[in-house]
Amino acid sequence: MTRGMSQEWIAGLFADPELLRMGHHQRAEDQNLGLGWLYYAFGRIVRPRLAVVVGSWRGFAPIMFAKALQDNLEQGEVVFIDPSLADDFWKDAGRVKDYFRQHGVGNVRHFPMTTQQFVTTADYRALGKLGLVFIDGLHTEAQASFDYAAFSPLLETRGFVMLHDSMIVRPDKVYGSEKAYGMSVKLFVDRLKQDPSLQLLDLPFGHTGVTLLRKLDEEATRDPYDWLDGGPR
Repeated sequence: MTRGMSQEWIAGLFADPELLRMGHHQRAEDQNLGLGWLYYAFGRIVRPRLAVVVGSWRGFAPIMFAKALQDNLEQGEVVFIDPSLADDFWKDAGRVKDYFRQHGVGNVRHFPMTTQQFVTTADYRALGKLGLVFIDGLHTEAQASFDYAAFSPLLETRGFVMLHDSMIVRPDKVYGSEKAYGMSVKLFVDRLKQDPSLQLLDLPFGHTGVTLLRKLDEEATRDPYDWLDGGPR
């Protein structure tokens, strides 16, 4: 599979109009990945062995992270957790694998279950340390809190958590108007902002924003010169 971004790869991605949706600030006219540039960049900068993505409509975020990790020499992997509650898109394992390969990534491991189900599995217990966590499942304060509690303890030093749909409280109609519920991830993010051991940054792009989070532990705040092997390269 070809390494790096190309106009052809982005054009192929946006040939599917579903990958232009769901508030990632994408735009087909100038092949602009919007927040996808950020997801890809963090994957390339952090260079994790493993990233976790919770939830995705049609896979835009897991594709961006997977492309980055696949392009790294470390050849990292994305664990993608989505029970396919909105429709049946993520139900068939073979189709899911083919779908990601169609978009040039072969390093996504999909689990068709909720986080509540996933944390009971041997696969969860075997995860080890995580470099990136992207939370975009059910957009409620309670579910975002559960997802964060499940994966943030596994975060590597200088790893990051990203919470999507984190700046607006409004009805969420992804399951249809008749099943609309209150999008309230922002309320959980507001609580996290009261924790002095965390650093958070809201990015007001897309329809509902994304928030970046890192832990301010002693190791994470060391002088970068000391932290790098032998100083800067």
